[in-house]
Amino acid sequence: MKTYPLLSVIFLMAFFSCRSNKTTEDDLAAAEQLAKPSEVQYKWHEQERIMFVHFTPGTWRTIKEDRSSVVSVNRMNPTKLSTDQWCETALSWGAEELLFVAKHGDGFCWWQTDSDYSIRNTPYEDGKGDVLEELSQSCKKYGLNLGVYIYPGDQQWGAGSGSGGKTADPSKQEAYNKVFRDQLTEVLSNYGDVLEVWFDGSCAIEIGDIFDKYAGNSVIFQGRHATIRWPGTESGKLAYPAWNAVRCEDLKTGVSTQLHGTPDGDCWAPLEADTPLYEHAWIWSPENIKKRKSIEALMECYYKSAGYGGIFLLNATPDTTGLIPASDVEHYKALGAEIDRRFKNPLNSIENKKGVKTTIKFPAPTLINHVVTMEDYRHGERIRAYSIKGLVNGQWIELTKGQSVGRKKIDYFDEVEVSAVELQIIKHVGTPLIRSMSVYYVDQFTPYKKEGMRIWGATTEVTEFREEMFDSGKAQIEVDLSDLINLPGQYIVKVIPAESNAKIKLSGAKVHFDGAKALQEFVTISEQSIYVNRTAGVSDHSSSVLSFTIESETPCDGNITFSAAFVY
Repeated sequence: MKTYPLLSVIFLMAFFSCRSNKTTEDDLAAAEQLAKPSEVQYKWHEQERIMFVHFTPGTWRTIKEDRSSVVSVNRMNPTKLSTDQWCETALSWGAEELLFVAKHGDGFCWWQTDSDYSIRNTPYEDGKGDVLEELSQSCKKYGLNLGVYIYPGDQQWGAGSGSGGKTADPSKQEAYNKVFRDQLTEVLSNYGDVLEVWFDGSCAIEIGDIFDKYAGNSVIFQGRHATIRWPGTESGKLAYPAWNAVRCEDLKTGVSTQLHGTPDGDCWAPLEADTPLYEHAWIWSPENIKKRKSIEALMECYYKSAGYGGIFLLNATPDTTGLIPASDVEHYKALGAEIDRRFKNPLNSIENKKGVKTTIKFPAPTLINHVVTMEDYRHGERIRAYSIKGLVNGQWIELTKGQSVGRKKIDYFDEVEVSAVELQIIKHVGTPLIRSMSVYYVDQFTPYKKEGMRIWGATTEVTEFREEMFDSGKAQIEVDLSDLINLPGQYIVKVIPAESNAKIKLSGAKVHFDGAKALQEFVTISEQSIYVNRTAGVSDHSSSVLSFTIESETPCDGNITFSAAFVY
C-alpha cells in the first residue's frame, strides 16, 4: 500500500498551501484548474460505506499453524455458504458495495480458474462451485455494487508480500505474468460490472490493456493505474485535514497515501480507510472473534473516515461454514442503527448554497452538538478553511473550525443552545459550493479526540554504525525491523552521524518482507531518512529487513533510529 518521499514538503503542501480569497477571472480560472472526480470516482465515493469480505484458506488454519503454512484445499468445504447473507449484512449497516477477496497472497482463487490451488479442487459443491459468481448474482439481487480484491502476488509462484507480482525466481516471471493476466481478465470479464479493483501492495505486472478493455467503469486501488488511495494505516481512520487531490506523479507510483494529499494536486484520488472488525485480525477464528471492536470504536472510525470526507471500508469474515457469525451480524446491525440514530434526522438543514456564508435559523433556541457539511466536490475541493458559529443570546460564538470538507465533514462540539448556525468560508478557491449543511443534537455523545497527521515524536534506536565498518568510503548496513513493524503502515529509519558536521549520503535501500524483496516503491530515501511501507498483514512470524549503504568521504560513527510516520 504505500510510499512518501519528501515528507516534509508534502506536509507543507497538504496543510498550509491554502490560497487567499480572490475574486474575478483569476479566481474562476484557479477553480477550473482544480482536480475533479471522474464519473466512476464520484459513483464510488458517494457510497460512503463499503463492506470488505476476507474469506481465505486461513479461515481453516488451526491455532497451531502459522501464517506461512499452506492450508490444504481438502479442508475447505463451507457447506452453509450464503452470499445472500453477506449482502444482507452489508445492507444492515448502510454499505453499498461488497468488496470480496477473490484471491489473497496464498494464491487461492474462489472462482473457476486454471489453478490447482483453487475452488475447483475443494469439496465445496464437488469442485464445481464459484463463489465469485454466487456473489455477483447476490449483489445484483440486493442492489449492491461488486468490488474484487485480487492479489498480484502468489505464494504458489514465489511472488511474496510486497512483490507486486514479481517472482523470486526470475525464470518464472513470464509464466506467472500470463497466469495473473488470465486471472484478472476472468474476474473482470465474467462476473458483470466490477466497481472497484483492489491490488494490495501495488502491481508490477503490466495490465493496462486489460483495464482499458474491461475496467472502464472501475476505480483502482494501488498500482500504476490507481485512482483511489490507501490512507497509510489499517485503523479505519483518516487524519485531518484529508484532501482528495494528489500530484499525478505521486499517484503514478502506485503506492501514494494520505501523506501525499494536497488540495492543489492535479489528480483526483480519494481516500479509502480500511479496518477489520476484529482488532488486528482480518480472518475469522474462535480466538479472533473475541477481539471484536465495540460499536463506539467503530463509530469513531466512521467519524474519522466518512466524516473526514473519505470512504469507510469495514471488514467482515465468514467462518468455516461460509456464514458471517450470527454475533457479528448483530453487531453490524447495531452499527447501522447507531449511525441512523445520530444522523438520520437532522434538526434542520439547508441545501445547494453558493458563497462564503450559509446560515440556518431556528424558531427558538435549540440544543445542538453536531454540524455536517457537504461540499459539491464534483467541482473540486474549493473550501480550504472554514468556521462554524452559533448565535447564543444574540452573540455569534465560534463552535468549531476546520480546513477540508470534500464529500462530508462531521463536526462536533460541546452542546450549546443556539438560535442560528452559520458556516463561514474563510479561505477558498472559486465560489464555495455547499451541497448541504445539517444540524444535529446527538444524545449521550462523548467527543472523540481530534487528531491530525503527524510524525511520531518517540523514536527507537535500533543499531549504530562505526568508522571501522566503512570500506572505500562505504558502509553496508542491514537492519532487522521485524520486532518494530508489527502492523501495516508507514515507517521512518533515520541515519544520524555522531558529529553534526559529518557529511553522509544514503543509497541502495532495499527491503525484504517475509524473505522476499519488495518493490522499490516501498522503500525510498530522502536526505538522511529512509521511508519504509509495509502493506501486507503482519503476524508473529513476519519479517521486515532493511538494507542500505552509507557513503562518506570521512568514515564516522552514528546511530540508526526508527519511528512510525503516520500514527494515531
